[in-house]
Amino acid sequence: MITVFSDMVENFLEVFMDDLSVFGMDKEKIEVIKKLPPPTTVKGIRSFLGHTRFYKRFNKDLLKISKTLCALLEHNRPLNFDEPFLRAFEELRKQLVTAPIVIPPQWTLPFDLMCHANDFAVGVVLRKRKNKVFHAINYSSRTLIDAQLNYTITKNELLAVVFAFDKFKSYLVRTKVTVYTNHSAIKYFVTKKDSNPRLIM
Repeated sequence: MITVFSDMVENFLEVFMDDLSVFGMDKEKIEVIKKLPPPTTVKGIRSFLGHTRFYKRFNKDLLKISKTLCALLEHNRPLNFDEPFLRAFEELRKQLVTAPIVIPPQWTLPFDLMCHANDFAVGVVLRKRKNKVFHAINYSSRTLIDAQLNYTITKNELLAVVFAFDKFKSYLVRTKVTVYTNHSAIKYFVTKKDSNPRLIM
């Protein structure tokens, strides 16, 4: 594939094994999105969020940013287009017209997994360090189900790690991986003898 498309790779086409992705965006369409006014109806909010979620694998913290807009979709919730709503809309609109800094994986370099959890979602980033600069390969996130909303922050941070390995297993099988989390308590589970077996498995 790389031989056949050698003059196109990295210009407007990327190759991964037997798949290829063509990228690029019409400048006129970008201008339309840049001038898009904030939605003022439930239908408009749903339509806008649908467009942003189509590109969720490239948009870091999508669920966190869109939470303000999603809250307006709750049943009998008054439509309040306040400052937090406008900030979230502007950030999501900016992500739609900004090229993501995503690179194809380089199998000779180790992978890094950035894992994070908060009160309502987990988010992960698969990345590689090249020439002392980190480059994202893929993003993913998901909201917590009802039972997981009652987890402690430690359990949710571990849930983010499990979610990351499951989501990116096709990249990570038989490769070296470094996991980063901002919850320092996790590192003590491997040395603490009376730790909960479910947490250390």
